[in-house]
Amino acid sequence: MAAGKEIRGKIKSVENTKKITKAMEMVAASKMRKAQDRMLAARPYSEKIRNIAAHLGEANPEYVHPFMQVSDAKKVGVIVVTTDKGLCGGMNTNVLRVVTNKLREQQDAGIATEAVAIGGKGLGFLNRVGAKVVSHATGLGDTPHLDKLIGPVKVLLDQYAEGKLSAVYLAYTKFINTMKQESVVEQLLPLSSEKLQAEKTGASWEYIYEPDAQSVIDELLVRYVESLVYQAVAENMASEQSARMVAMKAATDNAGNVISELKLVYNKTRQAAITTELSEIVAGAAAV
Repeated sequence: MAAGKEIRGKIKSVENTKKITKAMEMVAASKMRKAQDRMLAARPYSEKIRNIAAHLGEANPEYVHPFMQVSDAKKVGVIVVTTDKGLCGGMNTNVLRVVTNKLREQQDAGIATEAVAIGGKGLGFLNRVGAKVVSHATGLGDTPHLDKLIGPVKVLLDQYAEGKLSAVYLAYTKFINTMKQESVVEQLLPLSSEKLQAEKTGASWEYIYEPDAQSVIDELLVRYVESLVYQAVAENMASEQSARMVAMKAATDNAGNVISELKLVYNKTRQAAITTELSEIVAGAAAV
C-alpha cells in the first residue's frame, strides 16, 4: 500500500491548498466591494473639477495652460499602473503587453520614452526590459493615497510643463465589471479640448477669482490631472481584487477536481490491492 499512502498524502496536500484558495477568494470578494465603492466615490470629484476648469477656460479663452499646449519634443512619458502582488490571473500580463506595444511604437517612431511605475510588478517589468524609470511608487496597500502618487507623477508633469515631453500616457486596467477588466493606454497630456468640454446647460458662468483667473486655472488643472491618476489607480485596485477573486475561485474548483480524480485513483489502487490479496489467499488454499 505504498502507492495508496502516497496518494493519500497528495489528497491531503491538495485539500490544504483548496482551503487556502477558498479563504483568499473570500478575502478578495470582501476587498473588491470596498475597492469598487472607493472607485465610484472618486468619480464625482474629478467630474466637478473638469466642469469648473472648462467653465473657467471658456470665460478666459486668452490663457492656455501648459497642460493643453502641444510640444514637439522627441520624448514621451508613460505612467504604468500595476499591482504589488500576484495571484490575480493575467491582469498584469495584459496591461504590460499593451505597454510593450506602446513602447515599441514610440521606439519605431524614433521617440524616446521615460516611465513612472506605480506597483511592484510594473517596476520589475520595466527594469527587465531596460526602460528608463524616472520614479516609482510601490507598497500602496489596499487603499490608494494621493500623497504617495503625487511625487512620482509630478516628475513627468513638470517635464511636460517645461516642454521636455510631447505627451504623457497612462496605462492601467479599467474596471468594467466583476468578470471583465480591460487593459488601456490613455493619453493624459496634453489635455484635449474635447475632454475639457463644459456641459451645455444654457447658463452663463461668472466667477469671482482669488487671486486671479490664471492661478485658479493652473491649480485646478493640476488637481484634475492628479485626480485622473488617482482614478486610474482606484480602478486598477478594483480590477485587481475582482481578478484575484475569479482566479482563486478557479483554483478552488480545480483543486476539487484534482481531489476527485485522486480519490478515484486511490480507490482503484486499494481495490486492486484487495483483489491481489484475495487471489493469493485462494491460490494458497488450492495448493494445500
